[in-house]
Amino acid sequence: MHNARPLPNYLVQRFHGWRATTFADNKAWYRRLSESGQHPRAMVISCCDSRVHVTSIFGADEGEFFIHRNIANLVPPYRPDGQQHGTSAAVEYAVTALKVAHIVVLGHSNCGGVKGCHDMCSGAAPQLEETSSFVGRWMDILRPGYERVKDLPEDQRITALEKEAVLVSIGNLMSFPFVREAVEQEVLTLHALWTHIGDGSLEQYMPGQGFIQV
Repeated sequence: MHNARPLPNYLVQRFHGWRATTFADNKAWYRRLSESGQHPRAMVISCCDSRVHVTSIFGADEGEFFIHRNIANLVPPYRPDGQQHGTSAAVEYAVTALKVAHIVVLGHSNCGGVKGCHDMCSGAAPQLEETSSFVGRWMDILRPGYERVKDLPEDQRITALEKEAVLVSIGNLMSFPFVREAVEQEVLTLHALWTHIGDGSLEQYMPGQGFIQV
């Protein structure tokens, strides 16, 4: 038996409001998107966190970004083991089918997933060590990053680990043969970003300089 239930009324009302205004004013644009398919220039990999609003940050319209969200904006290593890999599937589709020109990995401040990884690796969250913890096993991807920041002062460690999440993901992207090939052929570029939710700032990683303000 399916357990799906009707939408809450406030969401129904918001939908009807959108359809009567934004959609009604841009019918031709939506029809074009429907008929011509999607042709995004960039893939953005960001956190599930509800405070991270990718399209607002970059002022993007529908059809502009191919967006994949997961806990702590992580990309796992290339592992063609025949199992189910949502993030890897999204990367494969973006690069091989959509031919995006850019992949942006966007981290953010006060990331709960990254904090969970920190607590797990430091022994403060034993429940995340359980094999039954989906979050814990997902955050294992970031363990190498934790090893690089664990000796920093406590007040710097979490922010540093949030940025490590972005860099670990960029490194893991390069383990995908089709990503590496596209980068080497200069038809794809990778970008590592981190945003501070509270002050609206954005930083990008520059080789040899670290994360600097955009």
